[in-house]
Amino acid sequence: MKRLSAAILLSLFTLALLSGCNTMRGAGEDISAGGEAIQRSAD
Repeated sequence: MKRLSAAILLSLFTLALLSGCNTMRGAGEDISAGGEAIQRSAD
């Protein structure tokens, strides 16, 4: 039972970690796109 609980906990932790990476990547792309738009409008 402890092994099953540990496996479930580990898989949930991994899923949460991967979801967080995708969220940060998306935020980075949004910030980058915003910076490029500002740069284009300044030219």
